[in-house]
Amino acid sequence: MPTPPDPLRVALFTGNYNHIEDGVSRTLGRLVGYLEEQGHSVLVVGPTVPDPPLTQPGEFVEAPSVPFFNRAEYRLATGFPRSLRARVEAFRPDLVHVASPDVLGHRAVTWGRKHGLPVVSTYHTHFPAYLGYWGPTWLEPVSWAVARGFYGRCNEVYVPTPTLLEELRSHGIQTTFRLWPRGIELDRFSPAYRSDAWRAGRGFEPSDVVVSFVSRLVKEKGIDVYVEVVRRLQASGAPVRALVVGDGPERASLEARLPGAVFTGHLGGVELATAYASSDVFLFPSETETFGNVTLEAMASGLAVVCADAAGSRSLVTDGVTGLLCPPRNADAFEAAVRRLLDRPALRADLGGAARDAAGDYSWPTVLATMEDYYRGVLASTSR
Repeated sequence: MPTPPDPLRVALFTGNYNHIEDGVSRTLGRLVGYLEEQGHSVLVVGPTVPDPPLTQPGEFVEAPSVPFFNRAEYRLATGFPRSLRARVEAFRPDLVHVASPDVLGHRAVTWGRKHGLPVVSTYHTHFPAYLGYWGPTWLEPVSWAVARGFYGRCNEVYVPTPTLLEELRSHGIQTTFRLWPRGIELDRFSPAYRSDAWRAGRGFEPSDVVVSFVSRLVKEKGIDVYVEVVRRLQASGAPVRALVVGDGPERASLEARLPGAVFTGHLGGVELATAYASSDVFLFPSETETFGNVTLEAMASGLAVVCADAAGSRSLVTDGVTGLLCPPRNADAFEAAVRRLLDRPALRADLGGAARDAAGDYSWPTVLATMEDYYRGVLASTSR
C-alpha cells in the first residue's frame, strides 16, 4: 500500500477568527476543523476579545490589536511582535496561510518568505468595494495598490468566484490564482423547514409576502436599498412584510425606518434555517460580497433571490433562472424585480426550485478537500 502523506502544519493568520461571527470566521473555523479531522495541525494567529463569542477549533494565539476605527466590534491586528514570532517558529509550520491583508498579515507574509515557506492567501473581504461606505472613494486606487503589493508576494491566492478573480487580475494583481468557493449543507438549509406556525408566531399573516434580509446589520450590506424597496412596496399597497435576521450597529436605525418589520436578532441552527425557508423572497442588495454565503443559504432554502449584479452574487445567481440580479445601489431596479415576483407567484416558485437545485453544486467536503490539495500542491512546487 502507498505510504500516506505526512500531516501538514499550517500557520493561519487572520483578522477575525473568534471575536465576530461572520462569513470569514465561519469559513475559517470550518476549514481548521476539517484539517484537524484529517490529522493536520493548525496554529491560528489573530486578534480577539475577552470571552470571545465563538468557540473554534485549532490552537489559537492572540495577536495585539486595537478597535477598528469606527467599527469597534472588529479588531485590527497591529503587529507581529517578537514573542509571537517565537511562538510561531516553535510551531514549525510547513506553510503560511494569511487570510487578512492587515498589518499582521503583511508581516506574516514577510516572515514566511524570509523563512523559505510557501505563503498562500484566501480572499475573503473585498475592501475596495467597502470604500463607498467606509471612506472617500479617492482611496480606492490606494486600496488596489496595497492589494497588489500584498497578494503579489503570495505564492497562490484562493478566490471564491471567477468574476472576482477576473476583477483582481484586471487591477494588476500578479500571482497564481485558484478558485476556492464556499460550501453549503443541503440538509441544514432546506425548503422542508418552512413553517406556517413559525410565521404566525412572529405576526405574519398567511397572505403576507415575507421579504427577508439576513446579514450583519452594517451599511455596506446594502441595507439602505433594502429599506427603500420595502417602504416603496408597502406604500403602494403591496402585501409585503420585512423580516430582518442578524444584528449589528445599524439595527436601531433599521428598526426606526422599518417600524412594521420583524427583527429576530442573530439566529443559528434550526431557527436560522426556519427563518430562511419561511420567507418568500430573499432581497440582498450587497455589492461587497466576495462569495455570498447568505445568498447560497437562501438558495438552498428554496427562495427566489434578488441580489446585486456584483462579483459575489453574479457567480452564484443566473439571472432569470436561479434568481434576479439588479444593478448595485439601484433601488428602482430592485423594486421592479421584487414587484415582478409579487405579481408572478409561479415565477417565484420556479426560481426558488432552480436555486435549490443549483445550491447542490456546492459541497463542503469537496470544497475543504480542495484546500488540502492546494496546500500539498504549493508545497510540492516550492520544494523543487
